[in-house]
Amino acid sequence: MIKFAYTILYVSDVEKSMAFYEKAFQFTTKFISPDSTYAELITGETTLSFAHKSLATSNLPEGFQESSLSSKPFAIEIGFTTDDVEALVQQSIEAGAILVAPPKQKPWGQTVAYVRDIDGFLIELCTPMG
Repeated sequence: MIKFAYTILYVSDVEKSMAFYEKAFQFTTKFISPDSTYAELITGETTLSFAHKSLATSNLPEGFQESSLSSKPFAIEIGFTTDDVEALVQQSIEAGAILVAPPKQKPWGQTVAYVRDIDGFLIELCTPMG
C-alpha cells in the first residue's frame, strides 16, 4: 500500500515557518530536530514538514528553485479545507500571510481563496468537496 505521508517545504528559518503555520492555521508541532533544521506539523492525515535550505542543498546536489515572496509562486499549492474560508483567510493574514485571491465560489459550489505564506509558498484555503 502506498500512502501520501508528507510534504516538505524548504525554508530559511524552520522555527519561524513553524510559528507562522501554528498561528495561522492552529496546527501543532509533531517533531522538531534538536538543531531546528527539520520539523513536522500535525495537520490531519498528512504531515506538513519544514527543512532548512541547507538540508535541501545537501540532498539535491544540482540545486533547487527557492520559494520567495519576490517571485511568482511555483506551479503547486498546498490545500487546507475549512467550513469558514473567509475567517481562515483573515486569520492567516493576521499571522503574516499575503492575500493572492479573495474567497470566490467556484461553479462546482466550492469556496476557494489563495494566500502566500511568509516564505512565498502558495496556499489554497477552501471548503471541502461535496
